[in-house]
Amino acid sequence: MLRIQLLQRVIGFAIVLLVIPSPAFPNRVEKLTATEVIQRHLESVGASSVRDAVKTRIISGNSLVVFRTVPTGQASGLGVLASEGNKNLIGMSFRGPVYPREEFAFDGSSFLAAFVTPGVRSSLGSFLMQQNGIFKNGLMGGILSSSWPLFDPEKCRSNVEYGGKKKVSGQSVNELKYTVRGSDLQISLYFDEASSRHVRTEYRRLVAAVTGDRGYGNIQERESRYKLVEEFSDFKPEGGLSLPHTYKIEFSADTQSGTFLGEWTLTLNRFVFNEKIEPSSFTISTYKN
Repeated sequence: MLRIQLLQRVIGFAIVLLVIPSPAFPNRVEKLTATEVIQRHLESVGASSVRDAVKTRIISGNSLVVFRTVPTGQASGLGVLASEGNKNLIGMSFRGPVYPREEFAFDGSSFLAAFVTPGVRSSLGSFLMQQNGIFKNGLMGGILSSSWPLFDPEKCRSNVEYGGKKKVSGQSVNELKYTVRGSDLQISLYFDEASSRHVRTEYRRLVAAVTGDRGYGNIQERESRYKLVEEFSDFKPEGGLSLPHTYKIEFSADTQSGTFLGEWTLTLNRFVFNEKIEPSSFTISTYKN
């Protein structure tokens, strides 16, 4: 009988412990800094000795462009990315006279987007010419380019700040906000929370509507919105580095003159490192037949 009473008391005490609220412990949310995000990102690319040993990159594969707005259409062809130091080239060629190519190059001092046809740039090329700080800061192409600014954390320290944890297309990511001096672009770099790989960059620009008199009457214009997105996926080892093998560019514009939406996808299958690149490779002609 005594044993039963003792057992009942033990059980009763255990129940009391279960129902008494436990002390409130604050949720331990990891607070990262921009420096920590960058360091983890660099480690995801490869060892510092391997990263530093790669001086030049020539990466090539297939390209596909899809225009989602009128005139709709698509074309396939070849694509190449080349870089050395802060010099950077992205080129795509397509089969057809209407839209034969896209080519962007920064030679270390000036940026140029090629004409698609004589005197005419594409919507993407025109945007990049207006926002040439994207190339001059080494952002375009992400870690596929040697000019990627996060390869030199000390140099870009004043340009980045931690934006917190986010959900982008269902993926948990850490955001870094990047500032290009003299530009009104809003730039966000996204890094997969689990792997710290750079998976996405978004560039946004909003131009406020102009309202008021212009001599001939009251004119009202709607605001203009521009959005450029780079996506990086299908990471595989190449020369000791973990690099994306699918690179997608999406550009949209919603302006007074109309809307535009286009997508460019490069499927990369050949990676060559430390091969000499002639300086003239980063100087493109505005237009060629």
